[in-house]
Amino acid sequence: MASLKALKIRIGSVKSTQKITKAMKMVAAAKLRRAQEAAVAGRPYAERLEKVMASLASTVTVSESSPKLLAGTGKDQVHLIVVATSERGLAGAFNTNIVRAARKKAEALEAAGKTVRFYLAGKKGRVLKRFYPNAIAADFELGQHKVLGFDQAREVADDLIARFEAGEFDVAHLFYAKFVSALVQDPVGMQIIPVAIPTDKAAANDGAAAVEYEPDEESILADLLPRNVAIQIFRAMLENAASEQGSRMNAMDNATRNAGDMINRLSIQYNRTRQAAITTELVEIISGAEAL
Repeated sequence: MASLKALKIRIGSVKSTQKITKAMKMVAAAKLRRAQEAAVAGRPYAERLEKVMASLASTVTVSESSPKLLAGTGKDQVHLIVVATSERGLAGAFNTNIVRAARKKAEALEAAGKTVRFYLAGKKGRVLKRFYPNAIAADFELGQHKVLGFDQAREVADDLIARFEAGEFDVAHLFYAKFVSALVQDPVGMQIIPVAIPTDKAAANDGAAAVEYEPDEESILADLLPRNVAIQIFRAMLENAASEQGSRMNAMDNATRNAGDMINRLSIQYNRTRQAAITTELVEIISGAEAL
């Protein structure tokens, strides 16, 4: 049985931890509102641009002069999985769910005989190095910028496009957590390079009633296609920022309540141990008095 001093020290330690987790919950809750607003505000443009690119990919006649981001390499052997995670932990299962979804996609591709590589955007994706030590193509740290902005997404997009142009991979998939609510964050994956052609004809024809290119098709697509890659990555970063804060708020709330339960159990144990010690001392005093 632990001594009174040990129990007192442990209770004090748990109380200090409870103060930290409670403070982290409050900070996450304060950051969540702004992150949620940014994620929701960025969705319409990103979703509409994605539909426009899919519509163009399904209607434009691909030729040798077509942009590579639209036509692809003509192969789908090497797949690059871009795993967007956070730079910090203590966010519950937020990063774990993204990594799990990426691994599931990688296993399916490998089962189909494809070659899989990973592009890590965020420190917490480095856990994949334990499972795929020789398949990490790049490790990009988002924390080098203090403020989340489009410049970060542009850097990642430019790097991906350069690797694609160099022939390092044929298809790129992006995995991130879509913010649904403070309690729910869904890990999702999407193909960003080349432009995915939808299998649904209705979705493919959405917004494709009349497309005219001015000055010419190549010039327009040369600007839109790289922009689409950057926008989709920026969308993933905004969704991740909101999802991270929501998941951290819930995790810290659970930790705070668990610390409270532990404090109650330790306090009961401390009181029982103290009462036992007092009873023992009284018995010794009474026994000594009777002996006299």
